[in-house]
Amino acid sequence: MLEIYKLGEDVLTEPTTKVTEFDSALKMLVDAMFETMDEAEGVGLAAPQVGVSKRIFVVDTRRGEDERIAFINPEILETSPDLVHYEEGCLSIPGVYHDVLRPFHIVIHAQDVNGKAFTLKADGLLSRVIQHENDHLYGKLFIDRLDQDEHDLMVRLFERKNRNKGKKKRLGR
Repeated sequence: MLEIYKLGEDVLTEPTTKVTEFDSALKMLVDAMFETMDEAEGVGLAAPQVGVSKRIFVVDTRRGEDERIAFINPEILETSPDLVHYEEGCLSIPGVYHDVLRPFHIVIHAQDVNGKAFTLKADGLLSRVIQHENDHLYGKLFIDRLDQDEHDLMVRLFERKNRNKGKKKRLGR
């Protein structure tokens, strides 16, 4: 399992670089990302979230139904004009959720772990997860899509929730 980086880590706010080598190291990283995502009970995970500044993310919106997809060097080619609100969360901002407005339908082009190109049309949850993970590749978190007041509120909520982690409750006096 890989460590999931949390809000405040620089790697989450930096643009990523293109993958140029499709080798066993890439396959091991992608496998480890799927394992980490599964362990964290997520539906998507981008490489910056595990400290790797590369254009990679993995998705599995139908957990347990073998619908795993790895996207290497993805590029969203098309988005629909139909926008929908849906509550999002992020493994890098645990415990924080907010409605985010995104296109309902997308077309994305990417490569698989062997370097083979593919194009995928997606809508609904799959489209949303792809867009969310793709944002990570540009140093953008879902809270960055909110207005400033909502963004700041989500940051404070994250800080408050995580301030108490690791502290033991005092029992008695």
